[in-house]
Amino acid sequence: MESFFSLLQKNVLDRRVWNTREELRIAIVAWIERTYHRRRRQAALGRLTPVEYELIMKPAAIQAA
Repeated sequence: MESFFSLLQKNVLDRRVWNTREELRIAIVAWIERTYHRRRRQAALGRLTPVEYELIMKPAAIQAA
């Protein structure tokens, strides 16, 4: 299993030369939100990804309202 930081290194940091820290920060945040959180299963969410969990919980929240 690869760690978060090795995935970050491979998928963001090593992809190109970054001109500013701000550019790199935006790329890291975008990668985490668009890729990492959409694929990573979490034990606290019943082995679902955050996106899968949110899709399940959204209808429940609407019905509770």
